[in-house]
Amino acid sequence: MKIAVTGANGHVGSNLCKALLLKGYHVKALTHKHTKAIKDLPVEFIPGDILDKDSIRILMQDVDYCFHLAAYISIKGDPNGMVWKINADGTKNIVEVALEQQIKRLIHFSSIHAFQQHPTDKPLDETRPLVGSEGFAYDLSKAEGERTVHKAAANGLDAVILCPTAIIGPDDPEPGLIGKALLELYHNQIPALVPGGYNWVDVRDVVSGAINAMTMGRAGEKYLLSGTWYSLLDLSRIVAKATGAKTPQTVMPMWVAKLGLPFITMYSRIAGVEPLYTKESLQIISEGNRFINNEKARRELDFTTRELLVTVQDAFTWFQDNGYIH
Repeated sequence: MKIAVTGANGHVGSNLCKALLLKGYHVKALTHKHTKAIKDLPVEFIPGDILDKDSIRILMQDVDYCFHLAAYISIKGDPNGMVWKINADGTKNIVEVALEQQIKRLIHFSSIHAFQQHPTDKPLDETRPLVGSEGFAYDLSKAEGERTVHKAAANGLDAVILCPTAIIGPDDPEPGLIGKALLELYHNQIPALVPGGYNWVDVRDVVSGAINAMTMGRAGEKYLLSGTWYSLLDLSRIVAKATGAKTPQTVMPMWVAKLGLPFITMYSRIAGVEPLYTKESLQIISEGNRFINNEKARRELDFTTRELLVTVQDAFTWFQDNGYIH
C-alpha cells in the first residue's frame, strides 16, 4: 500500500514516515529544499511543493492515502504572505488533486489554533466555531484550510481533519519552536517565564492517532488530538526533574513581558535567532483554552496520551544521543 506524505521533514512528518515504514507501507514524501530529518529513510522522494500542482499529482499517483502535514508555522504574523499561501492555498491544491486522483482518504492536519479560544473557561471541543477575523495570520490560514477540506468532503472527498495542540517529544531534528524552547530551558537561557501555559501532546501519540485515522473515524469529521495543560513554570520544573538541570523558575508579570517585546525583537534580530516571546506567543500562552476535550478522538480513533514527564525524558534522551546537549 502506498502512502503520500506532505511535510515529511517536520517533527510530526518525520516521525510519521518512520512509523508508516515500520508497518510495511510504501511512503512517498513530497520534498522541498532539504530532507535532513528523513534523508536516510527508505522513502520515495518526490521533489516539489504544495504550491505546484504538477508535483502533487506525481506525489498522489497510485497512492491509497495522503497525510497532509505541510504547513508554515508562525508566531510573528505573515510578513511575506507565505503563511496564507502554504496553509490555505497549498491545502486547496492538495484537496483538488486528491479529488482528481480519487484517493481512499485524505488525513489533513489542522491545528487547535483554527478554533476560537474564547470562552476560555468552557471546554473546547470539535463543535467550537473556527476563528474569525480576530485571529492571527496562522490561525486564519489554518481555519481556511479546514473550510477547504470540509467543502471538498461535501463534494465526495473522504477526508478526516486532525487538530493537535502543542506537539512535543523526541526525534525532533530541526528542532522546531518547542524543541528549541526545551533546550533553552535546559540551558537556563530564558531570563524569566511568563504566566500561562499550553496543552502539550506527545508527537508519538499524535502519529499513532493519525495512523488510526486512515481506517478509523468518520469521513468529513475532525478530531482534537490534545494532551494535558501545563504552565510554563510546570514545564520548566518537569525539564529540571527529567534532566537534573537548573532551569528558570522566575515568573515575570505579563505586562512586563509585553513591555519588553521591542527589546526581545531587537535582540533576536541581532543574534539571528527566532524569538520565543512575540505578541502572538504571549497571547497564546496567556489566553489559550485550558479545557481541550479529546474524548471524540479517544472514542473514535483509539487515541491515547502519555505523561508529560515521560515525553520530556524521552525528548532529552534523544537530544543527548544526537549531540544537542552534552
